[in-house]
Amino acid sequence: MKLSTADILKKAYGKFGVAAFNVFNAEQIHGVLGGAELIGSPIIVQITPVARNYINPLFLEGMISAAEKIYQSADFSVHLDHGNLEHCVNAIESGFYNSVMIDASHESFEKNISITSNIVEMAHDKKVAVEAELGVLSGIEDDMNISAEQSRYTDPEQVVEFVNRTKCDSLAVAVGTSHGAYKMSGGNGLQLNILKEIQIKLPGFPIVLHGASNVPKTEVERINLNGGTLKPTAKGVDENELLLAIRYGVTKINIATDMRLIWARVHREFFKDSPDLFDPVIPGKKYIEELKQFVKEKCLSLIIN
Repeated sequence: MKLSTADILKKAYGKFGVAAFNVFNAEQIHGVLGGAELIGSPIIVQITPVARNYINPLFLEGMISAAEKIYQSADFSVHLDHGNLEHCVNAIESGFYNSVMIDASHESFEKNISITSNIVEMAHDKKVAVEAELGVLSGIEDDMNISAEQSRYTDPEQVVEFVNRTKCDSLAVAVGTSHGAYKMSGGNGLQLNILKEIQIKLPGFPIVLHGASNVPKTEVERINLNGGTLKPTAKGVDENELLLAIRYGVTKINIATDMRLIWARVHREFFKDSPDLFDPVIPGKKYIEELKQFVKEKCLSLIIN
């Protein structure tokens, strides 16, 4: 059942992290909502502009609506991830999205506030929540390519003014994660001190962590054993650090890379082990089932005991 993103985050704050999964196709929609049904706790289904361009918003929205009927006990909201002004306006006017992210983090502080405020005003009129971003994450994912030199941590001294002036409902921050498979190759980990400062300044306000995939070493190794060339140093966010981050106000946790690694591993192993087969249904079914289990385990790992 579709729920309000704002309500999901409000109920989760300080208790568990809400996993937000990026979906691009039917197999991922099956896997994500099927996994949510296994655990009984809410998730967020995310659609990126690249996904909308790849398969058309009407296809994606139609598949999600169909999946809602199939997985009737799955609780979720639908979120536009990394939207610009045009993407956000389109998503808000569609009436399908429970929340949108306006990403103006690459702009100046004042321009970020101006752009975000305009989207917030429009979205709130339609009862759509808005996620904004302050600080810039590095990494490569979809059509984003931000170098380490261009990235910058979120300044805790700016967060109160930004939230008060924009009236956004959640805030994505840059605290050491990055997009893609090489999140923590520098070995610095999450900047928990920044999260702690932000929580002190914005108590009870939901913080969002982008680029939060774990990038398991076993997945990288299995992909490389079957023809892949991922760097052995590929590294994601440690799950113990995520639990600490949740205690410091992180409520929404974005996952994309881990889902892609599972897809790559399943298909590489299938075609290597069965070179005479070419039916997409066989690895597709395996991917759906593995993704369901991944979603279940990921959500359970984000609960504070």
